[in-house]
Amino acid sequence: MLLWKTEIEDALEKGEMDNLPGRGRPLELEDMSHIPEELRMAYKILRNAACLPPEQKEGKEISRLTEMLDQCEDEQERVHQMQKLRFMTLKAQTRYQRHILIEQEDMYYPRLLERLNSLKKN
Repeated sequence: MLLWKTEIEDALEKGEMDNLPGRGRPLELEDMSHIPEELRMAYKILRNAACLPPEQKEGKEISRLTEMLDQCEDEQERVHQMQKLRFMTLKAQTRYQRHILIEQEDMYYPRLLERLNSLKKN
């Protein structure tokens, strides 16, 4: 027999948790596996404060511009929006391109050459 009760069990017995929002529905757990572990809490705080990371803001802006283009009837405005959209997509693409410079003195240089040569043979 359990001799002590937790505050949660006590509140449940008193019915203090009967009218909580979401009661009876499954928890909505979010997948944050794509975010480094040390940044997850910061991302969650920013999201709860309605702040988006720059990449997501750009993505939303690109989507918004695309929708505007579909509905735009004025040719000059359409050209202006297309230029803006082209600029934003180029900017987003260049941000994600990574250039790797490996010098011959680098410890990975021989392994990289070996790997490239094996790919050439296949």
